[in-house]
Amino acid sequence: MKKRSWWRRPAGERRMNCLQVARLLQSYLDGETDEVTARRVAAHLEDCRRCGLEASVYAEIRDALSRRGTPDAEAVARLRTFGEALLSDPPAADDGGDRGAPPSAGA
Repeated sequence: MKKRSWWRRPAGERRMNCLQVARLLQSYLDGETDEVTARRVAAHLEDCRRCGLEASVYAEIRDALSRRGTPDAEAVARLRTFGEALLSDPPAADDGGDRGAPPSAGA
Protein backbone atom coordinates (compact mmCIF):
# COMPACT_ATOMS: atom_id res chain seq x y z
CA MET A 1 0.00 0.00 0.00
CA LYS A 2 1.49 3.30 -1.11
CA LYS A 3 1.17 6.41 1.05
CA ARG A 4 0.23 9.59 -0.73
CA SER A 5 1.69 12.88 0.38
CA TRP A 6 -0.68 15.81 0.87
CA TRP A 7 1.10 17.86 -1.78
CA ARG A 8 0.52 15.17 -4.37
CA ARG A 9 -3.18 14.84 -3.71
CA PRO A 10 -5.62 16.50 -6.06
CA ALA A 11 -6.80 19.89 -4.77
CA GLY A 12 -10.14 18.49 -3.60
CA GLU A 13 -8.42 15.92 -1.38
CA ARG A 14 -5.88 18.19 0.34
CA ARG A 15 -6.47 18.72 4.03
CA MET A 16 -6.69 22.25 5.38
CA ASN A 17 -5.21 23.34 8.69
CA CYS A 18 -6.90 25.55 11.28
CA LEU A 19 -5.25 28.74 10.07
CA GLN A 20 -6.37 28.16 6.49
CA VAL A 21 -9.92 27.45 7.63
CA ALA A 22 -9.95 30.54 9.88
CA ARG A 23 -9.10 32.72 6.89
CA LEU A 24 -11.94 31.27 4.84
CA LEU A 25 -14.58 30.60 7.48
CA GLN A 26 -16.72 33.71 6.98
CA SER A 27 -16.70 33.30 3.21
CA TYR A 28 -17.55 29.62 3.58
CA LEU A 29 -20.46 30.32 5.92
CA ASP A 30 -21.75 33.01 3.55
CA GLY A 31 -21.59 30.58 0.61
CA GLU A 32 -18.92 32.61 -1.17
CA THR A 33 -16.29 29.88 -1.67
CA ASP A 34 -15.90 27.67 -4.69
CA GLU A 35 -17.06 24.05 -4.53
CA VAL A 36 -13.61 22.51 -3.96
CA THR A 37 -12.77 24.96 -1.16
CA ALA A 38 -16.18 24.46 0.44
CA ARG A 39 -15.63 20.68 0.49
CA ARG A 40 -12.19 21.11 2.05
CA VAL A 41 -13.45 23.50 4.72
CA ALA A 42 -16.41 21.22 5.47
CA ALA A 43 -14.10 18.21 5.84
CA HIS A 44 -11.91 20.13 8.29
CA LEU A 45 -14.92 21.31 10.29
CA GLU A 46 -16.07 17.70 10.65
CA ASP A 47 -12.66 16.61 11.96
CA CYS A 48 -11.68 19.62 14.10
CA ARG A 49 -13.83 20.27 17.13
CA ARG A 50 -12.39 23.73 17.80
CA CYS A 51 -13.01 25.01 14.26
CA GLY A 52 -16.41 23.34 14.19
CA LEU A 53 -17.41 25.15 17.39
CA GLU A 54 -16.15 28.44 15.99
CA ALA A 55 -18.18 27.90 12.82
CA SER A 56 -21.31 27.16 14.83
CA VAL A 57 -20.83 30.32 16.92
CA TYR A 58 -20.39 32.41 13.75
CA ALA A 59 -23.51 30.83 12.28
CA GLU A 60 -25.51 31.57 15.44
CA ILE A 61 -24.37 35.20 15.43
CA ARG A 62 -25.23 35.57 11.74
CA ASP A 63 -28.67 34.03 12.31
CA ALA A 64 -29.34 36.26 15.33
CA LEU A 65 -28.37 39.35 13.34
CA SER A 66 -30.52 38.33 10.41
CA ARG A 67 -33.54 37.94 12.70
CA ARG A 68 -33.02 41.45 14.01
CA GLY A 69 -35.11 44.04 12.24
CA THR A 70 -34.18 47.61 11.54
CA PRO A 71 -31.59 48.96 13.97
CA ASP A 72 -32.78 51.34 16.67
CA ALA A 73 -32.71 54.87 15.19
CA GLU A 74 -31.45 56.36 18.46
CA ALA A 75 -28.54 53.91 18.60
CA VAL A 76 -27.63 54.71 14.99
CA ALA A 77 -27.69 58.45 15.75
CA ARG A 78 -25.43 57.97 18.80
CA LEU A 79 -23.01 55.89 16.76
CA ARG A 80 -22.97 58.45 13.95
CA THR A 81 -22.32 61.29 16.43
CA PHE A 82 -19.51 59.31 18.03
CA GLY A 83 -17.90 58.58 14.66
CA GLU A 84 -18.12 62.22 13.58
CA ALA A 85 -16.54 63.30 16.86
CA LEU A 86 -13.65 60.91 16.30
CA LEU A 87 -13.05 62.35 12.85
CA SER A 88 -13.30 66.01 13.81
CA ASP A 89 -11.66 66.27 17.25
CA PRO A 90 -7.87 66.06 17.60
CA PRO A 91 -6.66 63.58 20.21
CA ALA A 92 -6.59 65.03 23.70
CA ALA A 93 -3.20 65.26 25.39
CA ASP A 94 -3.78 64.22 28.97
CA ASP A 95 -0.19 64.71 30.13
CA GLY A 96 0.93 67.88 28.43
CA GLY A 97 1.53 66.27 25.04
CA ASP A 98 5.03 64.93 25.79
CA ARG A 99 4.09 61.25 25.74
CA GLY A 100 6.20 60.44 22.66
CA ALA A 101 9.11 62.74 23.58
CA PRO A 102 12.35 61.20 24.87
CA PRO A 103 13.15 61.77 28.54
CA SER A 104 15.11 64.92 29.32
CA ALA A 105 18.80 64.60 30.12
CA GLY A 106 18.30 65.86 33.68
CA ALA A 107 15.66 63.25 34.55
